[in-house]
Amino acid sequence: MTMRERMLAVIQGRAVDRVPFVQYSDIAGPGTDRAAQALLGRERIGFSRWTSVHAYDTPNCGFERQEFARNGRRGERFLLHTPKGTLTSERIIEPALGTSAAARHFVQDPRDYETLLAYLRDIRVYEHLDPLEQTVCDLGDEGLPHISTPRTPYQQLWVEWVNIQDLAQHLCDLPDLLEEVTATLFDIQDRVYAVVRDAARKTFVPYVVVGDNITAPMIGETYFRRYCLPSYRKLAEALDDTGQDIPVVVHMDGDLKPLWQAIGESRVRGLDSMSPPPDNDTSVGDALRMWPEMRVLVNFPSSIHLQPPEAIYAKAMEILEEGGRTGRLQIQISENLPPDAWRTSYPAIVQAIDDFGGG
Repeated sequence: MTMRERMLAVIQGRAVDRVPFVQYSDIAGPGTDRAAQALLGRERIGFSRWTSVHAYDTPNCGFERQEFARNGRRGERFLLHTPKGTLTSERIIEPALGTSAAARHFVQDPRDYETLLAYLRDIRVYEHLDPLEQTVCDLGDEGLPHISTPRTPYQQLWVEWVNIQDLAQHLCDLPDLLEEVTATLFDIQDRVYAVVRDAARKTFVPYVVVGDNITAPMIGETYFRRYCLPSYRKLAEALDDTGQDIPVVVHMDGDLKPLWQAIGESRVRGLDSMSPPPDNDTSVGDALRMWPEMRVLVNFPSSIHLQPPEAIYAKAMEILEEGGRTGRLQIQISENLPPDAWRTSYPAIVQAIDDFGGG
């Protein structure tokens, strides 16, 4: 089987000759897709690339990007211009990984929500298949497109727009305003789901991912049920209307134990980047026992990349023994890992997959 065939077999519940080992495209650094392939062999690593089938047009709003430096660190400043004013965010770039962290969020004050709403109400959603077609062409038989939709409203607010402490305060103090904001986000999301449904009727969509970055301490069961479950179910219903079996997958990369029951009620059939112990609290065995239809696209624990090869091998074998015979497991690198650690850890992981054998 090619890597694409293996990855697709896991998603579709078909027999697979070995557990796929997959990397988010170039997550270990620029050029690491080809470097890892050269190190491991073309048949031993596949790739998953974030892409989409929708796009936004905002005729009355726009983003401006600026570069700056602070304390010797590079940063990016984003200005969101709207008819109701301008919002500003700043991110500081981590040089070793090329990632960034928020130093300033767009929403600093409750009055900023009026500006944010002006932008959200200006969004027009339309179908845009070029990125998907390019991804499928680029990857060929080496991987699959990771077709995404927007984060659900609560997750989008704290990840993209508002400091989590401010958001918690605003939800308590300004419930009517936050209800207006989340209702607008739900409306955009529903329009995206309609575009995804229509696209899936005419082109190849293996699964659809909600990039929610779920971790229980940041959302809790109450908000998870209020802001996430309705969205996951709506997306599943939209995909049902395609006449194909296209699963909903959600990026849940944190602690999940308080959400176990709700996840089981969600119609989610794939956990993307689920991070097992020792980094987080849900094991491959837990997930596969609780949710019989769930595909577990497990992130190899980031902390283990720092261990000696024999410890990396042992952890990979533990994961394989918990789920490697089910046909529902994919081991992947979908969270940032220490720079250059992949040169040691990838061979150990793949050796464990080789030794474990067919699923």
